[in-house]
Amino acid sequence: MIPQSKGKMYLSDERGYNEMPWFRTYNTFNFGRYFNEHKQPFGALYVLNEDVLAGGKGFRMEIESPADIILLPIVGAITFATDQGHCGLLEAGQVQVLHLTPNTAFEVRNPYENDLVKFLQLWIHTPTGQSTLTTFDLSHKDLLHSLIHNDTYTLSVGKFNGRAETSYPLKDKNKGVFVFNIEGAFEVQYRLLHNGDGLGLWEVAEVELEALSNDAIILLLEVAL
Repeated sequence: MIPQSKGKMYLSDERGYNEMPWFRTYNTFNFGRYFNEHKQPFGALYVLNEDVLAGGKGFRMEIESPADIILLPIVGAITFATDQGHCGLLEAGQVQVLHLTPNTAFEVRNPYENDLVKFLQLWIHTPTGQSTLTTFDLSHKDLLHSLIHNDTYTLSVGKFNGRAETSYPLKDKNKGVFVFNIEGAFEVQYRLLHNGDGLGLWEVAEVELEALSNDAIILLLEVAL
């Protein structure tokens, strides 16, 4: 019998969805007007949105509690700015952490006039922190790139060839791991994940994964529960 670790699937087609002429968003957890009693936060991770912005458009969001906002472009680039004056351009292959205090806001915009951009935003309850920019190169395949590490969470991303395997040993056995499939197909802890699927795992010492398609991209977040 295959051993099953404790976990919960967050299927792509069960995500919250909101669309306007210039913006669309898919919400893995409860967000805005979307609420599902089964889509509560996974530990300190309470927002995971996949967003698409039309050319020249943007939005502004306010934070109610101390949090790290992680911005990860998938297609194209975005600009960002905070109330504290931290701003910049963020391209694919970069990840930006914005640490915000209560009742402050950040803004994201599409710098292109005619092209769509696609990006992920993750919000993680984090008492203290600092804004940082990390650059990575996914042309180095079949391994997980550790991008961010602090007391609350560790963020890793990897791109894999079909049938490539790897494992992720947890740095803290008291934490859980949230896996998000960005592109392609994976088997993670004997569970099948397609584009946009998520998987929360807990009481696990190591996460095993295998890519089932070429150029498959996956995100792992080891996070406080």
